Amino acid sequence: MLVLTRKINESVMIGEDVEVCLLEIKGDKVRLGIKAPRSVTVHRKEVYEEIKRANEEAARSSFEGAREAERLMDEFGGADGLRG
Repeated sequence: MLVLTRKINESVMIGEDVEVCLLEIKGDKVRLGIKAPRSVTVHRKEVYEEIKRANEEAARSSFEGAREAERLMDEFGGADGLRG
């Protein structure tokens, strides 16, 4: 991990497109400003982790649903085996 020291209104560049600026320090809180292209997603870590967890759960549910559909198709002989 790279550790840097910055004063208020000083910035750090990440690549060519992302600038992180130290805006304010109040007690144990730090305010950061982030300039990045719209194509770059920026989230607080706890929000990112929740999005990641939700996406993994959705993918797992989708996979389980597809597996259940395949089981039902096998059980009932697929579309050709349906009787009306």
